[in-house]
Amino acid sequence: MEDNVKVIESLLEKATEYGKTSLELLKLRVLDKATDVISTFIPHSFVFMLFASFMLFVNIALALWLGEIFGKVSYGFIVVAGFYGFLGIVLHFFLHKWLKKKISNSIIKQILN
Repeated sequence: MEDNVKVIESLLEKATEYGKTSLELLKLRVLDKATDVISTFIPHSFVFMLFASFMLFVNIALALWLGEIFGKVSYGFIVVAGFYGFLGIVLHFFLHKWLKKKISNSIIKQILN
């Protein structure tokens, strides 16, 4: 009878150790994925901010240049805003689902790698 108790105690200890090890492994895997996603996100966001700043200044320059051509600065800004409004409508109605699918697939691919 004592042998059975020792065997059961040994099995419980091993099961507890296995559970703790499995939990630790899960924590390390989550940490690995989180650091991978964050380390990918930070450089991309930095490049995006630089590109956004570049585009902002290009659009201001374009609006001022078009304003000189049309004779009034505000007309240049209206033309640039109209272009982006038109582009936004086209993207929303024609490319929204495709773009959403591409971004979702990219995020899933990044997480699963």
